[in-house]
Amino acid sequence: MYLVKFFLITILISCTMSYPTLETVASVDINRYAGKWYEIASFPQRFQKGCRCTTAEYGVSDKGYLTVNNQCRKGDGKISGIKGKAFVVKGSNNAKLKVQFFWPLKGDYWIIDLAQDYSYAVVGTENRKYCWILCRTPKMEPTVLNEILTGLRNNGFDTNLLAYTDQDCGSN
Repeated sequence: MYLVKFFLITILISCTMSYPTLETVASVDINRYAGKWYEIASFPQRFQKGCRCTTAEYGVSDKGYLTVNNQCRKGDGKISGIKGKAFVVKGSNNAKLKVQFFWPLKGDYWIIDLAQDYSYAVVGTENRKYCWILCRTPKMEPTVLNEILTGLRNNGFDTNLLAYTDQDCGSN
């Protein structure tokens, strides 16, 4: 009986866990954010297993949302991808989005760091289970990457979990 109570209490505590507030950037110009991004690193996710040369391309829809086109190359060299939509969260100055690949499910997409010139972006979620480091080019300057990693650690992300994306895509 004590064991059952222990497990019930553990489940209740984990369901009510709160996370430190995760700050987003002050605002995002969606038109400048649109375009192609290369994934530099991310927390490994099932849906990205076996991927390399991963990119995300965003477009501005005339219907008020962003179009999303994520692609990667699998081990056999074949292109794998998924298309979706991203909706701006009201009151977030475009820094928080809800991304949808399968209706009706939507996931958080918070822009927590963004270069002034929109050359890189860092996306995460408040529970720190998702994180992507994106760049407009396939390679990122090591000094910039180190600054980003320091910022992530300061915001409670375990940077040891990051998997660095192979962007050496060659001809296949």
